Amino acid sequence: MSNRSSISHFLLLALADTRQLQLLHFCLFLGISLAALLANGLIISAVACGHHLHTPMFFFLLNLALTDLGCICTTVPKAMHNSLWDTRNISYSGCAAQVFLFIFFISTEYSLLTVMCYDRYVSICKPLHYGTLLGSRACVHMAAAAWASGFLNALLHTANTFSLPLCHGNALGQFFCEVPHILKLSCSKSYLREFGLLAVSACLGFGCFLFIVFSYVQILRAVLRIPSEQRQHKAFSTCLPHMAVVFLFLITAIFAHLKSPSISSRSLDLTLSVLYSVVTPALNPLIYSLRNQDLKDAVRTLMTGGVQKH
Repeated sequence: MSNRSSISHFLLLALADTRQLQLLHFCLFLGISLAALLANGLIISAVACGHHLHTPMFFFLLNLALTDLGCICTTVPKAMHNSLWDTRNISYSGCAAQVFLFIFFISTEYSLLTVMCYDRYVSICKPLHYGTLLGSRACVHMAAAAWASGFLNALLHTANTFSLPLCHGNALGQFFCEVPHILKLSCSKSYLREFGLLAVSACLGFGCFLFIVFSYVQILRAVLRIPSEQRQHKAFSTCLPHMAVVFLFLITAIFAHLKSPSISSRSLDLTLSVLYSVVTPALNPLIYSLRNQDLKDAVRTLMTGGVQKH
């Protein structure tokens, strides 16, 4: 890459100025990462081991848990290391790897959330066609497409971003490597090409968002027509967690990147970036497990070492 020889490392945004706050941030990140590893690990194990959970909804949830783990493991370890050792450095190659992996997991997660919305839409609005539209082969193909699209998106953005000449220093205004902050260091008109890629990604993301909103409008209309309160409650219990995860993820990410510069500050920027890159992936297992009795039972059985009845 053309600017590899001129910049050997980047300087990340420090999480705190005092040693006490740095150690506090280290402990907070350690607690969040351990909780996320435990919760997502339990979901993956419960779905993999519980044969009664081998359904499309839980298959996609397993994939979502993998992307959540990927997001946490991409950004948090380096932030913990920097806080513990009072440093801001990240190598050029390490920054490129972080950009690639973060875009890969975030893009895949958003694609999976869209696919999971389709799963809920077919389950509630077209139940007679569920087995046909969401058979095992179709589910594998949709999950593979989500991972492949995330990989392609990450590859395009990473290759394009790190081919740009950087001449405005090496200090990033973020606690992890992120494309918009690296673009601010570019001194070439070529950065417009990356902005074009970002615009295309944003349009595709907006299309997915419209699909999710349209699907949930149809789902809510269908649920309200169900005469049985018990069936209504079951339908809501599978849909509400997904809606909560989608909107928590989107609202924090959109506000972080599109907020007015007049309300921008270091503490607000850090808070928002931590929310969508760390807290949201850590909260996803909790949101899903609180509302889904089948998942709670499977996790309880797994933790107590019981034998599930099929």
